This record gives sequence, C-alpha cells and structure tokens, in this order.
Amino acid sequence: MQGLKDKTIIVTGGGGGIGGATCERLALEGARVAVFDRDLAAAEKTAARITAAGGRALAVACDITLRSQIDAALQTTEAALGPVDVLVNNAGWDVFKPFTQTTADEWERLIAINLVGALHMHHAVLPGMVARKSGRIVNIASDAARVGSSGEAVYAACKGGLVSFSKTLAREHARQNITVNVVCPGPTETALLSAVTDTAPNPDKLREAFTRAIPLGRLGQPQDLAGAIAFFASDDAGFITGQVLSVSGGLTMNG
Repeated sequence: MQGLKDKTIIVTGGGGGIGGATCERLALEGARVAVFDRDLAAAEKTAARITAAGGRALAVACDITLRSQIDAALQTTEAALGPVDVLVNNAGWDVFKPFTQTTADEWERLIAINLVGALHMHHAVLPGMVARKSGRIVNIASDAARVGSSGEAVYAACKGGLVSFSKTLAREHARQNITVNVVCPGPTETALLSAVTDTAPNPDKLREAFTRAIPLGRLGQPQDLAGAIAFFASDDAGFITGQVLSVSGGLTMNG
C-alpha cells in the first residue's frame, strides 16, 4: 500500500490479536510502529516479532483510561520514532451478559476502555496532526454498533458512540487533511471472543452459532482486519473519510 513507509503509527491494544496482527502488517509496509498496551509483556512480544522480521517497533506500556499515561507514552513514542502520522484506536474490552444482569461497575469499565480511552487518545494526538495538517485515524468499533448484539448492550453503546464521534471528527478536521474512518469487526478469533464464549453455558454451541451465522462460513482471523486497517491508514485511502467498513464475513451487510 502507498504511503505507509517511514510513517510513525500508534496502535492501542497492540499486544492483542487484532492489534498485534495490525502492528505486524503496518511494519511489513515499512511503518514505524508504537505498540501501546497496558500489558507491557504482550506489547513487547508483538514488538519482538516485528523486529525479528526486520521491522521497526517500540513497545510502550499505556493504560488508555489514564490520560497521564497516554501523555507519557506519546512523549516516549515521538522521542523514539518521530511525530505521529497515524493513530489506530484498537484497545477494547467486553462482558457478555444481558443488560439487566450487568452492574454499574461493569458499565464504568466498559465506557472507560471502549469510549473514554479512545477520546483521550484523540485528544492527545490530534493537536500535532492539526499543526502538521496531516494525519490518519482508524477507529476499531464493532458490528454490534451497527446492528446491535444481544448480551453486549453497553459495549454496543460505546462502539456506536465511537462511530458517531469518528464521523464528527472527520468533518471537523477534513480541512487539515486528517481522515477519520472506522473498521467494524464481526466475530473474530481473539482472546476477547474466547472470554465471551467461555463464560457461556455451552461455549462450543455458541461458537458454532457464531460460525453458522457468517455467510463465508468461518470466524474472522486477526489478519482479516489488519489489511482493512492498513488500507485506511494508507495514502490509497486519502480521499476517504467518515466511513464505516464491516469486516465480518458478510454477517452484516450495511449500505
């Protein structure tokens, strides 16, 4: 893809499945990747795979619910890799329960990670992009934001908010040549999906139901998302902003 070589890119949740695959894909395209994760050991594993393959990566400990940690992580990143050209907001967390069985503490954590954390990241990174009149932001939401998902009411609300927020920022910053787009995964083979299915009464039956509902006949893999994210981060998507793309094997087909 065009325009990713030598770009500095932050990926939050870079120690996880989709985040790790995205970091590796972006590094393969020649980008300098800052792997943000609250789990530093997981971030270091992703960075090590990248450097072993000849790429450039920096593991950075960062809890996106804490603005002080974001500011410190951003300073570390820019000192080591240069000004941030691309931000990929990927970090997320979910709990799979009917809404009436959830607790206020769970709501607060879901909102803090899935929505407020992304707001913090935008607020920290956008001023530099505005000053340079250039930037790409790719937000990872969920098909739950587009069509709803039983057992994920608050998570879906957060991701729906992220979609609306992204469209608004795309309008606010288009004149500074900053694009903001959204990728919505469907069911994908990650630790988050395992955490959801493992708490179900019959995990195998739930996974089978997920798979059966997908027209392409399989669960998504992290690499399936990495290509779409890299596209939105690249110059190939330079005239695309405020858009939402489902990567779900056809599970949802939104116009």
